[in-house]
Amino acid sequence: MKKNKKGFTLIELLVVIAIIGLLSTLAIVALNSARQKSRDAKRVADVKQIQTALELYYNDNFGYPDAVTQGESIVEGTVTYMAQVPVAPTPPDGVCNTDNNPYTYTTSDAGATYNLDYCIGASTGNVDAGENTATPAGIHDN
Repeated sequence: MKKNKKGFTLIELLVVIAIIGLLSTLAIVALNSARQKSRDAKRVADVKQIQTALELYYNDNFGYPDAVTQGESIVEGTVTYMAQVPVAPTPPDGVCNTDNNPYTYTTSDAGATYNLDYCIGASTGNVDAGENTATPAGIHDN
């Protein structure tokens, strides 16, 4: 009498489950890396957008604003230079010693110049990881 068993052995099933687990782990790691890179790219784009609004403000008012706050607008009189200053994306990447990697704006020399400090987790384009500063001269490392 010949037995004709159809199906998989326990070893075969365990091997398939292990392979699926390995592939899903690799996919999750790649996804997290892509998320971090997209947050950093957004931070750099936000800073460049803020710089553009500040330069427009400077051209009209011959100086930079006293304060720029995340989530607020940059307005002078009836002219809106930026409807809402971007808020840094979360979660922070943990490279800098700040709670949420905020964009920090300071002005000096009676509005003649400014510093816009921010932090990115990994090198993005030509901007290095870590704390960086944007000034009227451009973006550079601290």
